[in-house]
Amino acid sequence: MTEAMTQYKFDPELSPLIPHLPTSMTFETLEQVQNARDGLLAMIPAGQPPHPDVVMEDRSVPGPKGAPDVAIRIYRPKATAAAPRPAVLEIHGGGFMMGNIGMMDAWCQTIAARIDAIVLSVEYRLAPENPFPAGLEDCYAALLWTAANATQLGIDPARIAIAGQSAGGGLAAATALLARDRSGPTLCFQLLEIPELDDRLETPSMRAFTDTPLWNRPNAQWSWRHYLGSAHDGDVSPYAAPARAKDLSGLPPAYVSTMEFDPLRDEGIHYALRLLQAGVSVELHSYPGTFHGSMVIPTAEVSKRGSEESAHVLTRALRAEAA
Repeated sequence: MTEAMTQYKFDPELSPLIPHLPTSMTFETLEQVQNARDGLLAMIPAGQPPHPDVVMEDRSVPGPKGAPDVAIRIYRPKATAAAPRPAVLEIHGGGFMMGNIGMMDAWCQTIAARIDAIVLSVEYRLAPENPFPAGLEDCYAALLWTAANATQLGIDPARIAIAGQSAGGGLAAATALLARDRSGPTLCFQLLEIPELDDRLETPSMRAFTDTPLWNRPNAQWSWRHYLGSAHDGDVSPYAAPARAKDLSGLPPAYVSTMEFDPLRDEGIHYALRLLQAGVSVELHSYPGTFHGSMVIPTAEVSKRGSEESAHVLTRALRAEAA
């Protein structure tokens, strides 16, 4: 742990693992990004048993025009449903450069079983090989397919929520913007956990946290550089960085979570406040003593509270739509 990191008042249950977690990394080359992908997947517990009450199915759905099909994983409760179920479209994190649908298996199965919902997870294209808008358009294509096939899937089209963590939270927010602006499927809720929303990197938290575990300002700089791509000319689309959107009205209700010692903390809080100011119902929770990705320590009480709350707000939102 660096001398600077000892000044952060991390939750005591998180502190023992912090010296073993990576801080800033170099993502200059594709090889370095690919090595980081392998490292991220190595941190995820392998061989997790399938949930006894959930069936998983891998499918390919039509991608954006002129692009490859999009792989999705569907998580469906085994029990027979008496009526169409709500659905959650889940978008994994990884700084736009890393991650895959497998890393969210446990979360998706838990949500499917707890809420009695159908959960769909998107294997979107990653940067730097596929910069913006490739990954976002994959997510939107998955949403279009979900809504168009709601009857076949046993989904209530009035109860489709979107969820994401970190870069996945940014993609979820951007997908909600696209759905609004393209008159696409109606989303009933957006769950934005520790979202990556702003390429400008100017908030106090982004400037302050340069050596925090798992995510920090140097990593964020590489993330945006690769996601926006080499052809980026300085005119950043709000669909790439939702914090740049001038109008947030007409978006679905939201839950936004942030972590205290996370460079993304302030952009998440600012986005939640702007949603509120635009007339969107928002619940905001900033967890003390935490860092970006600290939920990798699921036994910590603060991690348990975060997991419980996200499941609770999704349950409440999707059941409210049925009332």
